[in-house]
Amino acid sequence: MDSFETLTNLRGDYAVMASDWTVAQDPARYPAEDQAVWRVLADRQTALAERHACREFVEGLRTLGIGNAIPDFETVSDRLEPLTGWRIVGVPGLIPDAAFYGHLANRRFPVTVWIRKRSEIDYLVEPDLFHDFFGHVPLLSNPVFADYMQLYGQRGIDAGPRIDQLARLYWYTVEFGLIRTPAGLKIYGAGILSSASEVRHATEDADVERLPFEARQVMRRPYEIDKLQNTYFVLDDFRQLFEAASTRLD
Repeated sequence: MDSFETLTNLRGDYAVMASDWTVAQDPARYPAEDQAVWRVLADRQTALAERHACREFVEGLRTLGIGNAIPDFETVSDRLEPLTGWRIVGVPGLIPDAAFYGHLANRRFPVTVWIRKRSEIDYLVEPDLFHDFFGHVPLLSNPVFADYMQLYGQRGIDAGPRIDQLARLYWYTVEFGLIRTPAGLKIYGAGILSSASEVRHATEDADVERLPFEARQVMRRPYEIDKLQNTYFVLDDFRQLFEAASTRLD
């Protein structure tokens, strides 16, 4: 997981944020080019998700009405909150760990308000609106995964010097997780589902590791943010994540 504390020259407008690091989203202010970029990405990734994503993610896309226009955070929140108690909050970009975990613990998911440029369709370092919203929000409509995300936020608040262990857990589950289902191996990680190349790499490449999920192994495994992953961990059930969030290494 990229860290606010380690990256410099962040692109967001941090001058207009509130004390909790949130900013207002005005969906009417996105120019036509931003909407066009969203459509290109949404069309491509929705088609891939329908083939490769877990059932819960695809259902979330449909239930929340995530389609060909940049979503209005308030409108989607009004659909999401009755399902699982979660709301979307706008943020300028990456935010400090304490603010991030605090929002999750209170069932608020931070979503970046700016979207990548057309030249960055396939890759950018910082998470943008498309990654945050398309990749993460659909699964928040699933009660089991939604409860895990709140628990993860609560554990993050209390993690102290072991925060790096939780960061690895997030990376290999929420961002780059796979799950075994009756329909075969499926994706639930946002970092995969928001990237066409990562979808194909994670599901089709014969040279990557796909290991059974084991929390202690995950929390010991370093990761790299600037290349396709070499290792993925495969869940059997989302409920495994609850035990994992409570795991601590000695």
